[in-house]
Amino acid sequence: MQKITPFLWFDENAEEAADFYASVFPNSRISGVARSSADTPSGPKGSVLTVSFELDGNKFMALNGGDRFKFNESVSFVITCKDQSEIDYFWSKLSAVPESEQCGWLKDKFGLSWQVVPENIGGLLKEEKAMQALLKMKKIDIAALESAGR
Repeated sequence: MQKITPFLWFDENAEEAADFYASVFPNSRISGVARSSADTPSGPKGSVLTVSFELDGNKFMALNGGDRFKFNESVSFVITCKDQSEIDYFWSKLSAVPESEQCGWLKDKFGLSWQVVPENIGGLLKEEKAMQALLKMKKIDIAALESAGR
């Protein structure tokens, strides 16, 4: 059983976001939708209040809470990738705000920040030249980091 479940606040598109994320990650699904029993700030009676979903087997909750709070860069999710192909896949699916991209970080169409990194990022960044190369990147290029680290 997963002890900690990320709980994400959306204006009014929690179900759309959960559907989108479930389409991007393998082994993912919507596991439940709770509807409000009364009018709320985020919608009328019967509208989606929360959505339970799993991304690659990890449980999440999404809430339609209205526009009071927004995502910011102080919280992000890390996607550990086995190779460049996987980095490219997640980057192409999730990146929606090019001006927010830096050092493997991106922002999706809902404003949520993600870090798309290779599983061997620690080893790749042992050399100062590799770290300097990373600081100039948006999407991580494993071959360029390997080359810089030699």
